[in-house]
Order: sequence, then C-alpha cells, then structure tokens
Amino acid sequence: MTPDRFRKCLDVLGWSQRGVADTLGCADSLTRGWARGKGTIPADVAAWLEDRARHAEATPPPQDWRRRPALERAA
Repeated sequence: MTPDRFRKCLDVLGWSQRGVADTLGCADSLTRGWARGKGTIPADVAAWLEDRARHAEATPPPQDWRRRPALERAA
C-alpha cells in the first residue's frame, strides 16, 4: 500500500491517522510515518484497510432518512 492509498482509505472511512493508530493499538507516530512514506505498511494492515474502504465505498450511508425542510412540512 502506498502512502497516498493509505491516506485515501482513511479519507473514505472518515478516520484520522490518530484514530486508526488507536484502533490498531500502536503509536500515532507510526501511522503518521506510514502516511508520509516512512516505513512499510504491513500487508495485513493494508488488506484490512482496503477491505473496509471498499465496503464503505460500496455501501454509503442512507440518505432518505433525512427530514424534509421546514417549508415542505408546513405545506
């Protein structure tokens, strides 16, 4: 996984570098390093992130639940 793809996966998931570090149980300096191209992202971490990012892209949050604007409700 490239640093660009790492950052893209986090963007798709809405995760921060610190948040993914907390989830993985590692120092956030490690994930910041991965995002800057310092060190190799482990294959199992890359596969895990890719899987979650693909799922998030394929199944976006529902939009129909949102309430109608106030003007439409009053009519």
